[in-house]
Amino acid sequence: MEHHQNTAHPFDVLIIGSGGAGLTLALSLPEHYQIAILAKSSVHDASTYFAQGGVAAVLDQQDSHQLHVQDTMIAGGQLCHLNAVQFTVEGGQEAVDFLLKQGVQFTLDEDNQLHLTREGGHSQRRIIHAADATGQAISTTLVQRVKEKNNIHIFENYVAIDVITSDKIGLTDQKQRALGVYALNQCNNEVETFLAPFTALACGGAMKAYLYTSNPDIATGDGIAMAWRAGCRVANMEFNQFHPTCLYHPQARSFLITEAMRGEGAHLRLPDGERFMLRFDERAELAPRDVVARAIDFEMKRLGLRHVWLDITHQSETFIKSHFPTLYTRLLELGIDITKDKIPVVPAAHYTCGGVVVDQFSQTDVQGLYAIGETSCTGLHGANRMASNSLLECFVYGMSAAKHIQRHYAQQSRLPAVPHWDASEVEDSDEDVVILQNWDELRTCMWNYVGIVRTTKRLERALHRIEMLKSEIDAYYQNYKVSKNLIELRNLVLVSEMIVRCALQRKESRGLHYTLDYPETAHELRDTVLSPDQFHVTQPKVNVA
Repeated sequence: MEHHQNTAHPFDVLIIGSGGAGLTLALSLPEHYQIAILAKSSVHDASTYFAQGGVAAVLDQQDSHQLHVQDTMIAGGQLCHLNAVQFTVEGGQEAVDFLLKQGVQFTLDEDNQLHLTREGGHSQRRIIHAADATGQAISTTLVQRVKEKNNIHIFENYVAIDVITSDKIGLTDQKQRALGVYALNQCNNEVETFLAPFTALACGGAMKAYLYTSNPDIATGDGIAMAWRAGCRVANMEFNQFHPTCLYHPQARSFLITEAMRGEGAHLRLPDGERFMLRFDERAELAPRDVVARAIDFEMKRLGLRHVWLDITHQSETFIKSHFPTLYTRLLELGIDITKDKIPVVPAAHYTCGGVVVDQFSQTDVQGLYAIGETSCTGLHGANRMASNSLLECFVYGMSAAKHIQRHYAQQSRLPAVPHWDASEVEDSDEDVVILQNWDELRTCMWNYVGIVRTTKRLERALHRIEMLKSEIDAYYQNYKVSKNLIELRNLVLVSEMIVRCALQRKESRGLHYTLDYPETAHELRDTVLSPDQFHVTQPKVNVA
């Protein structure tokens, strides 16, 4: 397929993102649908690929849906939506069956059954995994299945800019409707138009807003920002999960040490060898991530440490190598033998628990627009995501969205004419240093003021600076041709503003939001919901003439 300036690509379903959520949706739709998947980089470059842990599902006779629901509600600070938790947990078996049908090779036990491990917050062993590289196994398999389908078309190196909606092109006499997206083709730096009656945002989260993160570079909040500009509500953005154990090493700043290691008995230690987690929670290393991350942060600040230690050397060499082959090999390359050496670890921004408000079918507030996976806020995670529930959510809601699209496929009306992207009044930038400076300043500001422990004063300082940065970036966006860095920065500064505004509204400490000004947990359970009506929304550059 040739790509020219203002090229229009019509499809039945358009999926932005190539992680577990987007691939599941594509593979769950009928084969006579013409489907496009837009990947910002390589089709493998998604958060799913880098997931080490696994998929949480009730598969053991000792376990139950009720226990999984209960564990999730506790981990989420009771803010999880019970109906969403039940829906997700009850969809676990179907999700596992889907993955097995696609050919994902999970680790088996001695009886040739799926091996189940345990992670923080779970009262039972219920995590299916592929050794310690589950995401890679899932992503590789699903991508291969997608490539085998003649009706699914992959567009790599395309950066979605904005959702095209009916009101943005002047059709104000009808209900707000998504018509597709404008996307930058990075191969020729031209903006192309993708049209579809059904568009799904499966772009992952926004943890590149922070200076230190376990996320790949693509995690810049694109889906959340695009949905917001399209008119969708966003909720609970103050709940940013910091993974407790990211490797502290100059050559691997984004390398995650899987929570399954603590599930298999690894201990967190101070330099003198003390196990400190028991002073913070009776569950010790198996406490939920927010508890563990805060404990590590507290000890690092108390003692002036750059990191703490994760120690699994008390397990046998055979056990360690068989359970964590990927970690063992990778860390050995960095000079750390985990059978003998403790691992230096530090918390890092890991997961966006809030996102675009959706229903059980991943529908947003805009007709024809869906949000799936980390981009969405289904109500499953509440104030803190429990380990390995995120991949489960991707598959359950990806399949649910597919069923909804099929149900409404015959009812779709013909798409109206859509104007091309208008770059006639902008010029090439000769000041890209502005983007670099703002990018660094934003991430440093978020890390210092909107981190694991917060105060109102820090949040107000962050909002003041973010508003200034946002103004500069919006002006830059209006005057210069778009680039990948500019698109990402524009999205990231908007999502950062959402995070801070949500945090300022929550006058309590709950789950991942811990503020020294309101250390107690309130009796009232409420979501923090933001609406685009509250803020000015910059419109895309389109020629409506």
